[in-house]
Amino acid sequence: MKKLVLLFIILLGIINTMAEETTIGGVYEVGIGATDEKPLIEYFERFGYKVGKKGKITAKQAKKLYNVNSELNSIRLYHQDADHGLIRIMVWDKPINEGLGLSNMKVIGNRCGAMLNGNIYNLQNHAEQAIRNGEKVFLVPPIYAEIYKITDNPKPFYENLAGVREMALIRPLTRQIIFQRFGYNIPKYGKINEDSYFKSSQITHFGMVVYDNREDLDFYDKVLGLLRVKDKIEYESTIEDPSAKAVFSLEEHQTYTATDFDNPLSSKNPMEALSGRLKIIRFSKGSKLEDKMEYSKPGSLGYSLYTYKVKDIEKYHQKVKMSKATEVTKIYVNEFGEKSFSFIAPDGYFWTLLE
Repeated sequence: MKKLVLLFIILLGIINTMAEETTIGGVYEVGIGATDEKPLIEYFERFGYKVGKKGKITAKQAKKLYNVNSELNSIRLYHQDADHGLIRIMVWDKPINEGLGLSNMKVIGNRCGAMLNGNIYNLQNHAEQAIRNGEKVFLVPPIYAEIYKITDNPKPFYENLAGVREMALIRPLTRQIIFQRFGYNIPKYGKINEDSYFKSSQITHFGMVVYDNREDLDFYDKVLGLLRVKDKIEYESTIEDPSAKAVFSLEEHQTYTATDFDNPLSSKNPMEALSGRLKIIRFSKGSKLEDKMEYSKPGSLGYSLYTYKVKDIEKYHQKVKMSKATEVTKIYVNEFGEKSFSFIAPDGYFWTLLE
């Protein structure tokens, strides 16, 4: 009898382990095009990142994998023990364009990364001083918002007030949304490096802007296998969400809808969510946004690539080839010696998967 009980416990453990395995996680990294890695390394070290892998490929190899005829040297930046939200600095010998630059967040092709912060006002102070010094900076100062209605109409000073302060910080090569929580915590959604100068987490979620097309969204859960955790959440310039209005430069009565895709092991319960989220911001075609997609792909300077790390890359390659994705490359070895392939998703964004 004891042997049967022991066998049952072992089998139960195996089943639970299998249930927790997934072949894809959160968004693995953002690729940032550059001509010199040193300023970016120094900048992100202030947010708690550190230099990890380095690698390079020839122009011929880069053409096959990224469709860029340029020699490439890359540096991957890690953040504590995070397995997502990393940074890949991509130093191109011959970049194809200047990238998104100081374009606001409301353009087709926008890419941005959000970070949890422990002292948002310190970062604001630095941004404002940079502007006074004549540096190129687009800043939306911290604005209060209630992302989750944890308490209905709390009494100020006497009851818990749960909210965030959000700011947008865009520099020529970086596009960041910085947020600080007040009155609540989501334990697995961002881990702050307390030793970093800016008290920052890894990138917790990655943004994209598209024209609204429900069929395009299906690619991310039905093909890649991500968890669709939030959908049909509308933000309008006239509602009580001043941070959304400011960060995305909403005009009067203009709206957008947000759809979120998470690591399959995440949860639809916001308090139990895992970071590594892909946040797709959808505007109606009547919005007539500026199209900057050509400035948001590899070879461009600045934020120009997102990647996912997967298991069984051959399986993913077949799934993507059979989908509505286009320009699917063969599986090649990337600059870090990893199996990798690239494609353009149905919404027009360039992606790379790696193993």
